[in-house]
Amino acid sequence: MWLFFLFVGVPIIEIALFIQVGGLIGLWPTLGIVILTAVIGSMLVRSQGARALANLRNSFNDLNDPTEPLAHGAMILFSGALLLTPGFFTDALGFALLMPGFRNLVLRELRKRIKVESVVAGQQQWTQTRQGPDVIIEGEYEVDDNTPRNGPSGWTRH
Repeated sequence: MWLFFLFVGVPIIEIALFIQVGGLIGLWPTLGIVILTAVIGSMLVRSQGARALANLRNSFNDLNDPTEPLAHGAMILFSGALLLTPGFFTDALGFALLMPGFRNLVLRELRKRIKVESVVAGQQQWTQTRQGPDVIIEGEYEVDDNTPRNGPSGWTRH
């Protein structure tokens, strides 16, 4: 159901807002606002993204859990996509995700649904202490450097 809202509801909301705002202030000021929010948003995403990347590096260097800086970085990246999408509703969501307080609220809600047991990056590993009977889905992967770069991936048959 949420996919239906995403692909049908959001464009309908955007069209309705464009009609309302355009009727109130006119075509050119409406287009100017859309372009201005994209420019301002991209500058804010760049500065906050750099800060989030520095926080992520610091968490790796200090051997701290990197999940929070990763989540903030992902939300900043998503806010950039929303701000570059023309529209007032997506701009409002994008600017909201640039506010650390709103990101912390989203992260708090995500933590209720997602539990990270451990994170492994290279030779470093971060492990959470277990608190109660949770369902753990464990997985491993291996990077195959012998795969030809320009050829087929080997996942499909020809």
